[in-house]
Amino acid sequence: MTGINIASEGVSAQQRVRDNLNQITPREPSSQRSIDEIRANIKSLLLRENAVIVAHYYTDPLIQAIAEETGGCVSDSLEMARFGRDHQASTLLVAGVKFMGETASILSPEKRILMPTLEATCSLDIGCPAEEFSQFCDKHSDRTVVVYANTSAAVKARADWVVTSSIALKVVEHLDQQGEKILWAPDKHLGSYVQRETGADVLMWDGACIVHEEFKAKALLDLKKVYPDAGVLVHPESPQSVVELADFVGSTSQIINAAEELPHRQFIVATDQGIFYKLQQRVPDKEFIVAPTAGNGASCRSCAMCPWMAMNGLDNLAAALDTGSNEIAVDRDLGRRAMKPLQRMLQFNGS
Repeated sequence: MTGINIASEGVSAQQRVRDNLNQITPREPSSQRSIDEIRANIKSLLLRENAVIVAHYYTDPLIQAIAEETGGCVSDSLEMARFGRDHQASTLLVAGVKFMGETASILSPEKRILMPTLEATCSLDIGCPAEEFSQFCDKHSDRTVVVYANTSAAVKARADWVVTSSIALKVVEHLDQQGEKILWAPDKHLGSYVQRETGADVLMWDGACIVHEEFKAKALLDLKKVYPDAGVLVHPESPQSVVELADFVGSTSQIINAAEELPHRQFIVATDQGIFYKLQQRVPDKEFIVAPTAGNGASCRSCAMCPWMAMNGLDNLAAALDTGSNEIAVDRDLGRRAMKPLQRMLQFNGS
């Protein structure tokens, strides 16, 4: 059994996302000399502040590179959470979107959590306001609440489980085997994929990632005619028609591993282009092609690139370290409530 519920009243989730997108001011590119100077400054500031960079695969390759060079982390949101929790640095500089900084603050309340910008968010977070989501949960109190990591601390605090795309299938399969009915939020495409794969009873919130929702099956089939031998790697936040064309479906980390393991020499990749830095680093002898998107409408500003992830740059990363600006602090009581489902996520081993 599966259902999709449009729970919002008044301003729609889609309108909230469009309004936020319209407020984004693109960053100005830096000169190579400026980049070299900023990189040197960041390395000095990291030492001064006893800090480490925790970056997502979708951020600018320049950020990913300096994170790796300085002993930081470049990974998906699950490993970002683990790394930040376990690292000895007193300051975590989280390069990604706001929910990642909030998660770091919840898991490491004794550490200072900085971000290059507090304006970088996520369409899934925007489209799932905590108050409306809590009302939705109250209407379906017989269900176990499973929320995707791409949500606010307040939404996590209302959940029984938090999952990332790398463990969503296994967690829901585990809960289904216990006879539990699921309330899933916020990504309807990932939720539908999980429901199809597990056969669980899943009731879904109506949310979507503006990047992954743009991938189109017809355009992908046309591209396959140009690259007939290419494998297709798809993130499960994509529409079902795109997922059905995949040779492999999985999280960002799982996609990278699949590119190494599958025999194809070319891959069409349906996820954010930021992953290409790590793909080309790990598998330099293979070719990666961006899966086609819609190319029109408000959300085409992403063009297979998250516009909020793009707000992270070397310049505002350095500024946050230097001034201590853009600090994330989650209310202690809220953090304690959100900690419980997050700990379940981190402790889950699939058994």
